[in-house]
Amino acid sequence: MTITDPTPTETAPITDRRRLVRWPQAWRRPLTIIGGVIIAFWVIVAIVGIFWTPYPPLGQIAPRLSAPSGEHLLGTDSVGRDVLSRIMAGAHVSLPVPILVVALSMILGTALGAIAGYFGRVVDEVIMRLTDLVLAFPTIILAMVVTAALGPGLQNAVIALLAVSWPSYARVTRSLVLGARGSEYVVSGRLMGVSAWRSLTRDVLPNILAPIVVLATMDIGNAILLLSGLSFLGLGTVPPTPEWGAMVSEGVEQFSSWWIATFAGLAIFSVVLAFNFLGDSLRDALDPRAQKSVEGRAV
Repeated sequence: MTITDPTPTETAPITDRRRLVRWPQAWRRPLTIIGGVIIAFWVIVAIVGIFWTPYPPLGQIAPRLSAPSGEHLLGTDSVGRDVLSRIMAGAHVSLPVPILVVALSMILGTALGAIAGYFGRVVDEVIMRLTDLVLAFPTIILAMVVTAALGPGLQNAVIALLAVSWPSYARVTRSLVLGARGSEYVVSGRLMGVSAWRSLTRDVLPNILAPIVVLATMDIGNAILLLSGLSFLGLGTVPPTPEWGAMVSEGVEQFSSWWIATFAGLAIFSVVLAFNFLGDSLRDALDPRAQKSVEGRAV
């Protein structure tokens, strides 16, 4: 009795299944894994900080400007508050707020850019000139002006960041829509009687979302820096609310007590770096040409 080798048709499904469960090469790079671990760590810290911190974040429970020790791992600030507790409590401000700003900016900018690129003419001119007007000012300067006009506070800082962040999404979306609206599937749909809004929302937008999502992922780090910058200048969160940028500002005033600004600055640095790592990996994973280049280097 002889044992016959399995036919190619019997082994093909197994190979296909193995290929399906493999992650793209871009997601298996060391920097991607490091970025994911860092973000997961800070998300856990932000969630835990809502319900528990070693000491009350606003409590003046220790000698002022105490250096890091076994009792206070990251030391205390100028009024005796535990720095570790304030960093943990500040994580659920410094992380979710920039993500919310980026999400709102992406929605607003994508909608305006899609309308401008698809309908053109007067609509395009009005939206793009408004976009150019916002882009003409340095981002941080314009955000400072808007926040100063509205008054210090987290809500006003969010409005200011939204006002300066949406134009980049409008520009990118407009260029993508201009390239997609002449595609055969869009033209065919319009010839079959599909309305302009339906064509825009069903045929155009789903095919251009990948670059916009990549831009949003990489923009989260920039939003974190902008929010921290406004708080550093006293235009963001109002004391005594814990926030990383405000803690860095306090540490600058107490320069000899290096631990106040150092650990808050390291928190900002690590989160921004992690989101940049993930943004690069997402770009490589969604771009077929970049994905082939990454896989070629891995081989």
